[in-house]
Amino acid sequence: MPSCSPDCCLLRAVEIVKIFSEDGMCKVVEIPADMTARDLCQLLVYKSHCVDDNSWALVEHHPLLGLERCLEDHELVVQVQASMNSDSRFLFRKNYAKYEFFRNPLTFFPEHMVAWCQESNGTIPPSQLLQNFLASSSCPEIQGYLYVKELGRKSWKKLYLFLRRSGLYCSTKGTSKEPRHLQLLADLEDSNIFSVITGKKQHSAPTEYEFCIKPSKGRAELKELRMLCAEDEQSRTCWMTAFRLFKYGIVLYQNYKIPQQRKTLLSHFSAPVRSVSENSLVAMDFSGRIGRVIDNPVEAQSAAMEEGHAWRRSQRMNMLGCHSPLHHSSLSSVIHVAQLWFHGRITREESHRIIHQQGQVDGLFLLRVSQSNPKAFVLTLCHHQKIKHFQILPCEEDGQVFFSLDDGSTKFTDLIQLVEFYQLNRGVLPCKLRHPCTVVAL
Repeated sequence: MPSCSPDCCLLRAVEIVKIFSEDGMCKVVEIPADMTARDLCQLLVYKSHCVDDNSWALVEHHPLLGLERCLEDHELVVQVQASMNSDSRFLFRKNYAKYEFFRNPLTFFPEHMVAWCQESNGTIPPSQLLQNFLASSSCPEIQGYLYVKELGRKSWKKLYLFLRRSGLYCSTKGTSKEPRHLQLLADLEDSNIFSVITGKKQHSAPTEYEFCIKPSKGRAELKELRMLCAEDEQSRTCWMTAFRLFKYGIVLYQNYKIPQQRKTLLSHFSAPVRSVSENSLVAMDFSGRIGRVIDNPVEAQSAAMEEGHAWRRSQRMNMLGCHSPLHHSSLSSVIHVAQLWFHGRITREESHRIIHQQGQVDGLFLLRVSQSNPKAFVLTLCHHQKIKHFQILPCEEDGQVFFSLDDGSTKFTDLIQLVEFYQLNRGVLPCKLRHPCTVVAL
């Protein structure tokens, strides 16, 4: 009998991984040792009846350290799990901002923070901004002031820092870039960058815009973390995004392009592509008196997505107890409860946390019950990395209740109609509603 090579055995090895959803529910999955974060997300999307819109992410969460980060799509889940502490866990969550910097680079990289080590004449055109970050031959760097927590102490120092492909450096003399004045703070290759989720109290941070560089190998302790703090959200986002670009380079762009290439490839087929085991399966429409076969692949895909939406709605209605008779409430006053963007009675602070976790991109939104007026609702919306709140008030006309967020100028019979309108029209909002904050039960 021929013997297996070590590499062959590794490919066939399987590991048990626990995945948690935002509500604390856990799913145990058995995965091969070479499964990537993207593949695991697609598996969870399939098992949870979600729509695969390429915005799902696997999050490495460290509750005791107060840190978390989204795994890159190409990272091996088993390898990451081996370096995690016993209290750490994986979360399954939306992250709309994962590749947003490829679509809007100027929003992520302010001109005053980007420098080029080999500048020729003038500034780099915006069209070449990302090309220079991805090209190994160019030498971009991010520069600016950051608060740096001294290792083993509670004190912070404001220093001028430089982020390059070779690592994160601080200047020991003002803003000097001379090699003799630069001190290496962290190496990119052996580190990962994390958001700090415990607020500024745990580390006595000077601002709330904290982030952290953590060794990627071994189970790091608090004293080994390089804690950093920016002056504002845009600055923090710039440093963290540049760290990812410098560490992974062109691999990040390839990760970004894969879903788009798959979508383009599928659009060239006139009929659904099925495996041999699926040849006996067809899409059916039972909305009429008799069933019919759906031949159009676009219609079939839409039907499948709608079936997934309907399944999730029924699951959530069951969890909320909405399968019971409505009694005195009209359908229009409760129909929104089953929507993925409705988060019920959460606080303003909780809505900020959810928006931040899911990416802070323009048009990211959720609806919640107003704390100040129990009959009203609040639309929480992200625009230009700032979170804004718009109160939705009920108004009565001819005995019928309507909802409006512009003092009755535009009225809607229910919240679903309101959301669908503002997904198509900006109206009084700073931008259209584009991305619903979604919490999925595994």
